[in-house]
Order: sequence, then structure tokens, then C-alpha cells
Amino acid sequence: MSAGISDARISQRISAIAESATLAVDAKAKALKAAGRPVIGFGAGEPDFPTPGYIVDAAIEAASQPKYHRYSPAGGLPELKKAIAEKTFRDSGYRADPSQVLVTNGGKQAVYNTFATLLDPGDEVIVPTPFWTTYPEAIRLAGGVPVEVFAGPEQGYLVTVDQLEAAVTDRTKILLFVSPSNPTGAVYSPEQVAEIGQWAAAKGLWVVTDEIYEHLTYDGVPFTSIATAVPELGDKVVILNGVAKTYAMTGWRVGWMIGPADVIKAATNLQSHATSNVSNIPQIAALAAVSGPLTAVDEMKVAFDRRRKAIVAGLNAIDGVECPTPTGAFYVYADVRGLLGKEFETANGPVRPETSAELASLILDEVEVAIVPGEAFGPSGYVRLSYALGDDDLAEGVRRLQDFLGKAK
Repeated sequence: MSAGISDARISQRISAIAESATLAVDAKAKALKAAGRPVIGFGAGEPDFPTPGYIVDAAIEAASQPKYHRYSPAGGLPELKKAIAEKTFRDSGYRADPSQVLVTNGGKQAVYNTFATLLDPGDEVIVPTPFWTTYPEAIRLAGGVPVEVFAGPEQGYLVTVDQLEAAVTDRTKILLFVSPSNPTGAVYSPEQVAEIGQWAAAKGLWVVTDEIYEHLTYDGVPFTSIATAVPELGDKVVILNGVAKTYAMTGWRVGWMIGPADVIKAATNLQSHATSNVSNIPQIAALAAVSGPLTAVDEMKVAFDRRRKAIVAGLNAIDGVECPTPTGAFYVYADVRGLLGKEFETANGPVRPETSAELASLILDEVEVAIVPGEAFGPSGYVRLSYALGDDDLAEGVRRLQDFLGKAK
């Protein structure tokens, strides 16, 4: 072999990527179910409701039209981009031109495109923690450096300006902002949003805001878009969103990013080489979704709210578990540090999990309940459970957790 030629089969860049922990847990749960095991999965953030019928009908009609059997613009169908701009103004008060919209293959591609477009090697991104598992990986793929700022349950999983200030360096380029939050369900108040946005604007930072859970808040807590609340950010803000959570369309894979025209043009160039256009049929389904009423999400919220209250009460009944009540999304983020180091009896003898990853693995093995450990989102000591699954499964899953975890010594 010639000198200097690596014999590595996989590039260092790709080798460094961690598998999506949430999808891995969900895949394992589904595989066990397919094998006949009665697994209950709290892993994936996926509504158990079907996509509303009028959206499905629009897709069926589109599939019969030859014009949608062809390539379309890499940046998205013009009518969908226009509808997304109008929907954004309707829902958050942020005004954007259709030329500032890029339609992507799900929200994840919007995340990747954004960081790939904005970051140069060594640029730092402040990432409030706990974070969604994909954010730091997308940042690293773009050559950036994620800088974690942890906010625990003691502060409602909400970072403060003082914490952000302590994390800034001369390499900081972007603040990532997510409210409502995956994985914690935390929602920043309008005052907190304004304070953080004004701080970022004063620092000259970009703000990338993920607003995919904008319609899922509870207890009268409002959603506040940092892009609208802080006009001082000017053209240094990128909004990420999609149809997956609001309209129960996780499998349709339609997301978008909204930003300055030059950023969107550059990200569209990237997408033109990576994937080209999003499938036309899901784009037409997304057009029906964003142009239509919010009746479906309002109905889902009633069920989510009921499940939210049930899972919080059920988990807090377990000695050693502390579960704050989330006010957004459809997740709880439970503090299980009180269970670590405790002894659990199993068929193979006593086991003492020392991390939340070990605890989650033990729970899946012993009582066939799939949850995601805190290591996927930041520090150990916590677990995320989605309450987007059905009421009966939720009740049975919580009962199994209570029976097993309640026997810790």
C-alpha cells in the first residue's frame, strides 16, 4: 500500500457518528414485538394517530397526476413553499417570502442542511442540554463543535442567560434554541424567550430555532417564536419545522427550513446534490396539512394532555423517580438518579445499575418496556418516555415500571 493511504474502510467523519438512540430503542422494541414479545415502547416520538383523512386523500389524488411523477424543483414545490410561508405568519407572526423556504426530507434534513450551510470547521454551537440526539451529530458532521449547557430539573430544564454567557467563546457562531423541547417537554416563557434572544442578538450570534412542537403546549402555556419575539436578530435566524408531529405525519418525511435568502439558496444547492426534491406526493400531502385547519392537532392534544397527566402521576408514585410535569411536546424526562446503585432481583441474580443506560437496558430485559436513557440526550441519570402511544399501552407500561422499580433495595 502506498505511503499515506489509509486502509480504513469507513471514514473518520462517519465513524464518529453515534447511531440515533431513539430510533435504535424503537427498532429494538418493534423487533421484539415482531418476535411475539409483549413489548411496550416509550421510545419514539411518534403519535399513535393516523394522518388525517383529508391529507391522505390529497396524496392519493396527487399520485394519479402525471405532473407529480416527474422531477420538481430541488427546493420544494412553489405552492408548498408559499403555503409554508403563509402558515408561519399565521401561527407565529413571522413573515417570510417563499424564496426563504427550503422543503426538506423531514426535519432531520433541515437540521443537517442548516448546520452544513452555516458552520466552518471549529465553529462552536451552544446546545442547551438535554438535547435531541441528532443535534450534536449534525453539528459535528458539519465540522462544528457542540458546546453543551446543561439545565437540570432543579431549573425546569431551562437554561439561563448566565449559563449561556459562561459558554461563549470567540469561536461561538450559533445558539440552538428549542421550545417546546424534545426530550424534556420544557417550554420557555415569552419573557425568557425575549431575554435569550436579545442576549444572542447583542452577541451577534446566529439563532437556529426548532419549532416542530409549536402546537403542542398545555396548561395555557403559550408558544413563543424567538424569531418573532426578537426582531433584533434580523437576518441571523433560521427556523426549523415540519409536519411530522402536528399532523401525525412522521413517515411522510416533509420538513423545512426558513432563513435569509442567501442561506436558503446555499442550502438548496447542497440539497440539489444530496437528495434533490422531496417526493412530490408527500409534498402535496404537506400542502393540504399546512393549508388546512388545526382541528386534528387540537383533538390529539386532548389525548396527549390526558396521557401526560397519567404518566407523570404514575412515575412519581415510584420511590426514587422524580418526574417534573412537562408543558409541551409529548415527552416526560424523569430523574432516576435515586434508583442508580440500587439492587434489583433478576432471574440471573441481583443487578445494580450504575447508569441510566444500564437501568433502561435492565427494564427492557426484565419487564419488556422500552425507554430511552439520558445518555442519548446528555448526562446520565435520566430517562425519556414518550406519551404519544395509546392509553392502554401507557397504563400497562407504567404498571410494569411501578412493579419492577418499586422493588429496588
